Amino acid sequence: MRGIEISLNQTQKIRLQRALKQLESLYLRANFNASVTVADTIPVSNEDTILKGHGTSERDGEVVATLCGVVERVNKLVYVRTLRARYKPEIGDIIVGRVVEVAQKRWKLEINFSQDAVLMLSSMNLPDGLQRRRTALDELNMRSIFEENDVVCGEVRNFQNDGGIQLQARSQKYGKLEKGQLLTIPPYLVKRQKHHFHHLEQYGVDLILGCNGFIWVGEHVEARDCIVEDQLNNTEQQFTKSNTTKEMPLETRRSICQIANAIRVLSILGFNVTLEVILETIDLSSTLNLGIDEMLGPEFHVLVAEREAERRTSMTKRKG
Repeated sequence: MRGIEISLNQTQKIRLQRALKQLESLYLRANFNASVTVADTIPVSNEDTILKGHGTSERDGEVVATLCGVVERVNKLVYVRTLRARYKPEIGDIIVGRVVEVAQKRWKLEINFSQDAVLMLSSMNLPDGLQRRRTALDELNMRSIFEENDVVCGEVRNFQNDGGIQLQARSQKYGKLEKGQLLTIPPYLVKRQKHHFHHLEQYGVDLILGCNGFIWVGEHVEARDCIVEDQLNNTEQQFTKSNTTKEMPLETRRSICQIANAIRVLSILGFNVTLEVILETIDLSSTLNLGIDEMLGPEFHVLVAEREAERRTSMTKRKG
């Protein structure tokens, strides 16, 4: 219940506490040997040489934890993964950011990190789709590509000497995001997965789960090959196409709001945000015939917590 700021009546508080306690007991049962607090001893084999990683230290010949979290083992490396922490970038992470500055041959993006990320002009596809050296004219036209407050999707390319992040957006799936909502949730609720781009065909919506805690929910956009498109269309046709904006259908707007509210509910409850859980939350609201605004009510938060407890209990029984 700590950290959940929603107004509940007494009955709803009792139901929510019961569901959260059930979830906590299931987690402790599954991670009984892995969960540690500060100064807990981490069991290791003395016969094998181990490498002490993040969150571990040696005291009196034993390996102890210096953080609260879960013990992870990768070959001989032993480290503690904190359950709640700030975003720590890794190369290859899919991130969503907002442009805060247009500088010389680069854009600076806010990505929910201690430093702004840098997207170089040479690290993205040009509007004409040609692979060529960037010229002074390209630098002058940078604002026609991205400008301040634009939402951009990219990938972590490498780290700079000062600890900053350099991004790249060379693929067609990266670039400027329009006609949608940008949500901010705690980064630890978004786990690194094989796929972070999701097309929800039944809603006509694109969902991007940024590893940095920025989530994009917007109208579906077909990925097009700019090179082929430029070969088929002349400059005048491209100019006309870029200046004609298609209005978003009302049903798509409702779907975007519904998905966004489902993510907000999961974030408030502290549940991991995955595509499966989001769709189950949307199905629950549709089953109850709730309006989009009613999804943010206290009763729906309690129902989502109870549904999640039932889902994890059934999963535990199937594994057992």
